[in-house]
Amino acid sequence: MIEPTLTFRQAKRADLERIVQLLADDPLGAQRESFTLPLASSYERAFETIDADSNNELIVVEQAGTVIGVLQITFIPYLTHQGSWRALIEGVRVAADARSSGVGRRLFVWAISRARERGCRLVQLTSDKARPDAIRFYQSLGFTASHEGLKLELSHGPTSDT
Repeated sequence: MIEPTLTFRQAKRADLERIVQLLADDPLGAQRESFTLPLASSYERAFETIDADSNNELIVVEQAGTVIGVLQITFIPYLTHQGSWRALIEGVRVAADARSSGVGRRLFVWAISRARERGCRLVQLTSDKARPDAIRFYQSLGFTASHEGLKLELSHGPTSDT
C-alpha cells in the first residue's frame, strides 16, 4: 500500500477558516467553537498572536492541497527538570474523512520530532475524558497518564472580591 503524500507546514492566515471548521467538526468541538462565516474576530486575533510568537506553531497537514489536520505546539521554558523546555500540544484535529488512516499518527510523529529539534525534554498534552479513543491513541504513541490534570474555567470560575 502506498502511503499518501502529506505536507506539514506552518498555518497561514488563508487556512484559518478551514482550521476552525476542523476544530468544530466533532461533538465536543461543536459545543465550544463557532464555524460561521465571517469568522468571529476572536479567531483572527488568536491567529495573529500565535503567528507572531516564536514559541507557538500552528501546524497544518495537507494532502493534495487540502488541509486535513491541525495542531498547535507551544514551546515552554521551565525551571523544573533543570531549566529544560517542554512542548505542549493542543487543538488536535484530523478531518472526519481522514481519521483512522494514519494521518494523526504521522502528525504526532512530526510534532514530536519538532519538539526534539527545539531541544524539549518532554511533550505533554491534555485530552478530554469524554474522548476515550483519543486517549488510547495518545497512549499508543507512548504518552502516559503520569499526572492528574486540572482546569479552571475563568469565565465561570470564582471571582475576586476586589
